[in-house]
Amino acid sequence: MGNCLEKARSKVDNSLNSLPNSEDPKTHDRKGHSSASLRSPSLGGNTPSRGLQVHRTEGEILLSPNLKAFTYSELKNATKNFRPDSLIGEGGFGHVYKGWIDEHTLEAVRPGAGMVVAVKKLKPEGFQGHKEWLSEVNYLGQLHHPNLVKLIGFCLDGDSRLLVYEYMSKGSLENHLFRRGARPLSWAIRIKVAIGAARGLTFLHDSEEPVIYRDFKASNILLDSVCHLCPSWQRLLLFRSCENLNKYK
Repeated sequence: MGNCLEKARSKVDNSLNSLPNSEDPKTHDRKGHSSASLRSPSLGGNTPSRGLQVHRTEGEILLSPNLKAFTYSELKNATKNFRPDSLIGEGGFGHVYKGWIDEHTLEAVRPGAGMVVAVKKLKPEGFQGHKEWLSEVNYLGQLHHPNLVKLIGFCLDGDSRLLVYEYMSKGSLENHLFRRGARPLSWAIRIKVAIGAARGLTFLHDSEEPVIYRDFKASNILLDSVCHLCPSWQRLLLFRSCENLNKYK
């Protein structure tokens, strides 16, 4: 039976790896990385973190040892000066650009070298202001799980507010399910995505400070070789006691 499970797991992994990348014009997703995301089941990855510090000062949040503080100049270099051909997503919050950083030092590198990241640049007039941006840095900088898209760092420079996430090369689940001309997903892939999304949600719900994800849908499930849930802070709810959860049952 063990051999059967290993063969099934290998088949699912190979199926996900065969999905087209989001750079393909036919699968390009303008909504990709527009909010934070869920991943499908990963058999490895970071150890889940459950301790969530809710009350921290701005200074404490911005000095988080888990996040890289980028300069605006660094992110301009990483994204080819935020050129239109680097744009991979947009929404009421602003725009998301594809960028490159060194995998080890996290310094900006020339396009095409190093690790690909998604750089979310907020509009000064957008619906997400400094308070919301700071909350996203605070909470997503502490929530680590193989099935949650990872927040790598941030930039606070004058009126500029940016967030740097790991890049999901295969775009959103929504595109693979509903985009015209998209290749149908196999049942093996669908099961893997469902399991990964469930693991991400379970991690959020079982945190010491329970977190409820309010915008669970296909466009917020992003894929690479695994599936990632992408929860931006405005779509999450923190609950301080189980009594508060009764309203949402």
